[in-house]
Amino acid sequence: MIEQKTFDKKTLNKTINYVLLIFFSTCLLAISSKIKIPFYPVPMTMQTFVVLSIGILFGPRLGAIVLVTYLMEGAMGIPVFAGTPEKGMGFSYIVGPTGGYLIGYVISSFLAGKINFNKKFITRISLLIVAISPIYIFGLAWLGILFGFDKPLLSWGLNPFILAEVLKLLLLAIFIPKFLSFRKKISNKI
Repeated sequence: MIEQKTFDKKTLNKTINYVLLIFFSTCLLAISSKIKIPFYPVPMTMQTFVVLSIGILFGPRLGAIVLVTYLMEGAMGIPVFAGTPEKGMGFSYIVGPTGGYLIGYVISSFLAGKINFNKKFITRISLLIVAISPIYIFGLAWLGILFGFDKPLLSWGLNPFILAEVLKLLLLAIFIPKFLSFRKKISNKI
């Protein structure tokens, strides 16, 4: 006779908590991609702030799972990305000009979850620069593949965003102690 495995109440609650946490996080990512804040030289979204926050709050594994889920939602045609549905949807959006940045989100969230941010403020900023770098490395590399490396990739895909990223990293460096405290609380509950 085959033994039937059942979920106990604790396992079921843990699974439900994970699903809700992932769902809430992908919703927050989608919202952060849609709200444009007037800024110079281009409007700013808070998406990279949320990507790094997810890694810091949930750790590398769950942070990466949230970002992969977000990409899967977008690949299925759910308008979760910035500029969707106006600029296309689904898998075609992912392989478009922003595709490298989207892949970089997964790596940056994982990296932000791995880094020990229990440091002084200025060190946290340096570590955040390391954590956000994959977004721009993959983004610029993908732009180069699509449009050619002879193009002004830095002026297209990095320079317009530097000022906004500096502001977001400063803000995130301020919030990190609270995020780490919250991370301890939720890790005990999940």
